[in-house]
Amino acid sequence: MSAIIDPRVSDLKPARHEDLRLVTGQGKYTADWNLPGQLHAFVVRSDRAHATLLSVDTAGALAAPGVIAVLTAADVAQAGFGSIPAGAPLAGADGQQQVKQPLPILATDRVRFVGQPIAMVIADTALAAQDAAEQVLIDYEELPAVASMAAALAEGAPRLHDGHPGNVGLVFEAGDRAAVEAAFARAARTTTLSMHSQRLIGAPLELRACLAVHDAARDHFTVYTPTQGMLGMRSALSAVTGYEQSRIEVMAQDVGGSFGLRGGPYAEQALVMLAARRLGRPVKWVGSRSEIFTSDWHGRALTLEGSIALDADNNILAFRFENQADLGAYTCYWQSFIGTKNITVTMSGVYRVPALYARSTLVFTNTVPVSAYRGAGRPDIAYAIERLIDQAAAEHGLDRVALRRRNFIPPGDFPYTTANGTVYDCGEFAQVMDKALTLADYAGFDARRRASEAGGRLRGIGFGCYLEASGAGGAPKDVVSVRFRDDGLLHLYGVTGPSGQGHETSFAQIVADGLGVPREGIRYKASDPTEELMGNGTGGSRSLYGAGSAFKVLVGNLIARARPHAARALALPEGTLEFRDGAFHGGEHRIGLLELAGSLRGPSPHPLDCEGESVSGTTYPNGCHVAEIEIDPATGITEVTDYTAVDDLGHVVSPQLVQGQVHGGVLQGAGQVFGEHAIYDEESAQLLTGSFMDYVMPRAGWVRHIRTDYHLVPTGLNALGAKGVGESGCSGSLPALVNAMSDALRRAGVPPMNMPFTPAIVWQALNR
Repeated sequence: MSAIIDPRVSDLKPARHEDLRLVTGQGKYTADWNLPGQLHAFVVRSDRAHATLLSVDTAGALAAPGVIAVLTAADVAQAGFGSIPAGAPLAGADGQQQVKQPLPILATDRVRFVGQPIAMVIADTALAAQDAAEQVLIDYEELPAVASMAAALAEGAPRLHDGHPGNVGLVFEAGDRAAVEAAFARAARTTTLSMHSQRLIGAPLELRACLAVHDAARDHFTVYTPTQGMLGMRSALSAVTGYEQSRIEVMAQDVGGSFGLRGGPYAEQALVMLAARRLGRPVKWVGSRSEIFTSDWHGRALTLEGSIALDADNNILAFRFENQADLGAYTCYWQSFIGTKNITVTMSGVYRVPALYARSTLVFTNTVPVSAYRGAGRPDIAYAIERLIDQAAAEHGLDRVALRRRNFIPPGDFPYTTANGTVYDCGEFAQVMDKALTLADYAGFDARRRASEAGGRLRGIGFGCYLEASGAGGAPKDVVSVRFRDDGLLHLYGVTGPSGQGHETSFAQIVADGLGVPREGIRYKASDPTEELMGNGTGGSRSLYGAGSAFKVLVGNLIARARPHAARALALPEGTLEFRDGAFHGGEHRIGLLELAGSLRGPSPHPLDCEGESVSGTTYPNGCHVAEIEIDPATGITEVTDYTAVDDLGHVVSPQLVQGQVHGGVLQGAGQVFGEHAIYDEESAQLLTGSFMDYVMPRAGWVRHIRTDYHLVPTGLNALGAKGVGESGCSGSLPALVNAMSDALRRAGVPPMNMPFTPAIVWQALNR
């Protein structure tokens, strides 16, 4: 819905370029796109978790008012379309390659989870398509289902896929088992703790949607859809449909949240493309919130059993992890990578650990497939490490701060190669923790605890000293461009589109700061079809340091390109010119860059148009979060009384944007700690938490005060020196909040618990 901008606010200068457009209804999300003559689609989904498809009768739907077509698996096969991408191959513990079980666009002979697409109805209106969908008659032969990893691994459990006995998709190993076993054999103290990072449902504000139009003359598609990266989406659509990437254009102006869920297409994008080509008209699908619960990829769904070995001086000798990862019903995108490499690449955290070993079992269940969700396994391993440190301290009577400090990797050891081969380039972990403890007034906590106990309440404090590996990216480099137009603005282009991160502001600020010109005169646009650029999307907290580094390089390229033109304009030798404060200076003479650009208007392309590129790999953001909580034993209700986040993000371009990212991540972590949990019925594998009536979302009041600060150690791995921030809030808040809960509950005699800490669960634990 559009709105007229009130003239009383039209002169406001918001802190972010995009804010005025978005808060006044001028944003354009996928559902806002409408094309002449468009048709509307509705997806018919399985209402059974596991069944053989005996028949799919579409005659009644085809005869319904307004219906144009009904697509089934036979139409998908006839078009030559493939399945949903199943991710890169992985090798198991025995060296064999993982056998993938990709999700078909539409179910063929069998359905394996509630919500699996079976058919698509296309009609003149969305309501007509939805009404007609009820006339699609499906004959099932129901099969027994498994809703959990325990049920799937049980002896005699029904098998989801042939070739996967015991429903095991892969057994993966990382590290040195023999070295770890030797370390545990000589350890003075050991601790083992089983932790569950429960299944979550991603809930972006913008519902998933897509609109496709086919240009028959060019045999070319334009697809409007929310995405985390246009090139990644285009590549995946090409793999599914068989069309060359040059014949597919992906469009997204505004995206209302992604969180890892929108890195690639689902069935609906391929289906509307097929329908648009077949019917010669644009076809649009907009999912309902109920559909999103049973069709968007779920997140987390990991069990990690961690063990720590300490010597007599409390030096860490080894970490060992036995993990299980719930794949859901099919292998889709990043799920296998998350449950294997992503939870092992940083499994030493911020500590010196001479020996590391992890074993991960990937399990099929009759549930929605699991894939990337903010952090994609990295918050989970940070959570497991920090809980294990706290549990070891509690079991053996150790000071948890001193235990951490003793085992931090010291600054002089960088670059530091972990026992499983990951190379950390830099960090000052003790200094980060010290700053966090000071800001959180850790020294005064005992007094606050006594005051709470005097009032009949339990108080706890917890730490999360996290380190995570940001995304390396799939493209070999990030390429960006600047174009000068007649409007006098600098127009920046790249391929990474925002879904709330503020790219239009941060990229403009990098260029503005580098050139010394006002930020207000710069505009950023992602994936303009006239710009053939290369780069990565927003996955893995890499947008700023990837594309941002390319923009920093672009600044230098632009100054170099403008220098000879400035020299001619000033009639001075190039070597005598100095560039500062947005202008070229030569003695008493100067010419501003924007003034120079204006004088050169006319030819196309503009003489100052240029590009910048950067190669940016993995970086290692880290930090220490401190949470303080108070529990009312009479109700089980927890209040987060104080929260401190100190992060090492390398280099911060916009403190305001970083603070927003940290706040969002902390609240997302709090959602998992205190409420969110996707629950399936154990017998039927029906989703019991299928709406916001049943699935608890975080409230703003859950963490009312978040204190943010930095201890920045710039990285040399990219031109900007930045490390990424997108996952830091989740990575720090999960361990900090749960350790705070454990600290309070331990004093009441409650043994270690798993998330979520709902009031009912906490009350029951206290009253057992």
